[in-house]
Amino acid sequence: MPVFLIFIIVPFIELALFATVSEHIGLMTTLFLAFLTAIIGGALVRYQGLHTIFSMRRSMDEGKMPLNEMFDGFCLVAAGALLITPGFLTDTIGFALLLPPVRAALRSAIKKHTRWSAYYETGDMYEPQRPRSPEIIEGEYERLDE
Repeated sequence: MPVFLIFIIVPFIELALFATVSEHIGLMTTLFLAFLTAIIGGALVRYQGLHTIFSMRRSMDEGKMPLNEMFDGFCLVAAGALLITPGFLTDTIGFALLLPPVRAALRSAIKKHTRWSAYYETGDMYEPQRPRSPEIIEGEYERLDE
């Protein structure tokens, strides 16, 4: 039921905001502003998405599970979806998700209420993943005797 209310209430809020803004600055300016926020938001999502992918790769190279980067990626996908949706409320929420301090606050709020760790399987047990030392080189070897 709450999801249904969101799909009913949010469009009404968007229409009211759109009508109010167009009353003050004009219809064409309002349409241009809505179009401009989608373009700017798309460019910002693309830039931050690439940065998040590189950061995720760096974490994996260090042997750490990129949980923070995965959360940031999810937030960026949500921000992109909100920014291409026409409306000022969804654009505001989308631009807020593009701000790293907002994502950090969301992440810390979620960490308080959930278990935030990665596990890997070792035999019959699951243990927290430990980062590998940069001095350890994994590989296979074969002993050759003469």
